[in-house]
Amino acid sequence: MSEFLVIVNPAAGRGRARRQWPEIAQRLAAAGIQFEEVLTSSPGEAVAIAEKAWPLHASVFAAGGDGTVHEVVNGLMRAGARAALGVIPLGSGDDFAKLLGSGDAVKRLISKNIRKFDVGRITSGPATRYFANGMDIGFGAHGARNVALVPRWLTGFAAYLGALALTMLRYPLLRVRLQLDEAPPFEFTTAMTAVMNGTTFGGSFHVCPEARADDGLLDLLLVEAVGRLGILQLVPKILRGTHASDPRLRLLRAKRVIIESAEPLLVEADGEIAFQDARRLQVEVIPGALTVLA
Repeated sequence: MSEFLVIVNPAAGRGRARRQWPEIAQRLAAAGIQFEEVLTSSPGEAVAIAEKAWPLHASVFAAGGDGTVHEVVNGLMRAGARAALGVIPLGSGDDFAKLLGSGDAVKRLISKNIRKFDVGRITSGPATRYFANGMDIGFGAHGARNVALVPRWLTGFAAYLGALALTMLRYPLLRVRLQLDEAPPFEFTTAMTAVMNGTTFGGSFHVCPEARADDGLLDLLLVEAVGRLGILQLVPKILRGTHASDPRLRLLRAKRVIIESAEPLLVEADGEIAFQDARRLQVEVIPGALTVLA
């Protein structure tokens, strides 16, 4: 038995994880970290592995991108979140890793400093998904789906820009009904609605720059029904995180968000497609649910 289990997604970062993991493994071993290593080969595999990690492993490292973190967090939460999460960022965007600071990931894991992070929970009918960083409907969700259509030679932020260009060709304007906590519900038409635990998605888009992952609240970005020109005007502002005063959007906070739609919703969570055709979503924060090596 080893204290640490490392779940490696070799496909993360369009092959970046496969190239860089051997060197990182050597650094962990040289630092005296005894760990068991498991390489995934298919989507969803990391969920099952992380769910079974406790009590054999006190900590589970996600070596990959945000999708790998998403699967590991879902496995840990299903098992009662008794094992701690460590992150070795090897993806394209690594948005969750940005919440841990800019230092060297291996040094951070070796230090064994811990923080308590909130977790988001999405319920749609009988199904439940958790997210570490954020979720959205509309433009962002369709962009996440379009990443798979971008040529493999585009990596990092360039891949997200390629997905953005594809999404500009066709994205939905959604008529939804929202309720935040116990406030009266309201209806509006949105190009994108994001519910965030972290600050960024897509690697560099500062969706909710004031969000904190340990404040017991979810941060929301509501973008009105803008066309392509409006999207092009908003993108540079969101990249810089200077969009708070733009009248075409709202930044809000809540502990619970209910989203309802007559039309099916594509739902993205941590860069992964969580639901294909949801009509009612209950999104809520679970304060301090996750122990993170940070």
